[in-house]
Amino acid sequence: MKNTILIVEDEPKLSKSIAEYLGGSGYETHILDNGLEVSDWAKANDPILIVLDIMLPGKDGVSVCQELRTHSQVPIIMVTAKTEEIDRLIGLEVGADDYLCKPFSLRELVARIKAIMRRYEYVPNDKTGIRGLVLDKARASISYEDRTIELTAIEFNILERLLGQPGKIFNRDDLIDIAYGDGRIVNDRTVDSHMKKIRKKLREIAPEEKFVHSIYGAGYKFEP
Repeated sequence: MKNTILIVEDEPKLSKSIAEYLGGSGYETHILDNGLEVSDWAKANDPILIVLDIMLPGKDGVSVCQELRTHSQVPIIMVTAKTEEIDRLIGLEVGADDYLCKPFSLRELVARIKAIMRRYEYVPNDKTGIRGLVLDKARASISYEDRTIELTAIEFNILERLLGQPGKIFNRDDLIDIAYGDGRIVNDRTVDSHMKKIRKKLREIAPEEKFVHSIYGAGYKFEP
């Protein structure tokens, strides 16, 4: 469903208002009012962005967001009326891209959506894309413009996570968990070696760009 934004909200008046306003801004919309339906619908329909309320029947928005992040990097704006959730959302610990607190203006929502869509060049679920880079899961490769290079499974896992949360700094322990995920003991030199190879491959396909940055004493981040 090209250009479709999924609205997940169980307040009918609010979801209708959001849908009408987004429609006036040139977006197609679809509304769901139950958290249990979101993941399967997103897999089948590939929305360009999801507006996701936290308080939902069936499954809460935080759990839905975490489930979506197991198979998709679709941009997500979380919506909350619970002040105790704000600290978690500010840190975007659940994998969301942004958040809004109720009540919010629809104009502000559209501004947030446009800002996110400028950062993301969204592509289908089997691929992850941002700022011209496209990760292809089926081929374990990364492309930039007309240039493509293959990645190892570990390189792909690391780069997919970095692209999914641009600007976030991942320390070496984070990267070990992302790369291996089985609790094995891996030293910092191994992580740095993977990152060196990833950055070399990125330079090969995009020599004029610098996508992955080393942050002294902290780790690495993706930020074009």
